[in-house]
Amino acid sequence: MNHDILLESGTNELEIVLFTIANSSFGINVLKVREIINPLPITATPNSHQHVEGIIRLRQEVIPVVDLANVLALPPSEKPAQDKLIIAELNKMKVAFHVHSVSRIHRISWEQIEKPSDLSTGFESHTIGIVKMDQILALLLDFEKIVVDINPKTGLDVEEVKSLGERERSNKHILIAEDSAVLRKLLEETLSTAGYNHLHFFNDGKAAWTYLSTENVENPVIDLVISDIEMPQMDGHHLTKKIKEHPELNQIPIVIFSSIISDDLYHKGEKVGATEQISKPEIGRLITTIDQCLA
Repeated sequence: MNHDILLESGTNELEIVLFTIANSSFGINVLKVREIINPLPITATPNSHQHVEGIIRLRQEVIPVVDLANVLALPPSEKPAQDKLIIAELNKMKVAFHVHSVSRIHRISWEQIEKPSDLSTGFESHTIGIVKMDQILALLLDFEKIVVDINPKTGLDVEEVKSLGERERSNKHILIAEDSAVLRKLLEETLSTAGYNHLHFFNDGKAAWTYLSTENVENPVIDLVISDIEMPQMDGHHLTKKIKEHPELNQIPIVIFSSIISDDLYHKGEKVGATEQISKPEIGRLITTIDQCLA
């Protein structure tokens, strides 16, 4: 799949692959998708998680298959032979997401994606945003959370931070832009364990930018920014670009912490001026990078 069509860095746009499960429409960021294939024979694995159908072998790789209908408590496919497997890569691992049909790729702005309100969808715990297009409302799923729920080892490991040894408390202020509630909680826990207590969390880039760019005597000076890439309203690349173009904020170190750091994305992050880019869930590396930036 050619990602070069994806615009220059920091334009606040993304491309999503639309797919359906039962009669509902969902989306996945193209940057997570390696390929889309017809169903392959699935080998059942004993004692696996209820959402895992088994494993497939794809060109010598063994990949777990996650049944999204099962995850979302939706009815199974009526025409299984026409189903598709979306082979995705996130948190440095490959996963096959079993869906019922795949339509096409849409280019949209993060501004078209709204945070789900608790009333808007029964799937809110698995949704990071609602995509509004001409005739379609589609839900952007939180694939990282789905994977971490199945295999907690793919999430952030507090033990990894403890292994870094006794740490001094730091008086530095860190701003974190991260749209996943699960990851915000984990980051708070791990960064606090690492000695960083002055944490300022925002659940999208736009809210983080408003805080940073609004002169307010009460706001402490931010010493470092940690940002996800995928966020409703404003993504991490656009946020980084705006900070680096601002005459008074451009010296703040920015660490991009994302599940989709690929070669392509690394170049985009460099282009907008990110100080460092780290793939989730490498929390130990994140902490040592913060230590270096704030030394």
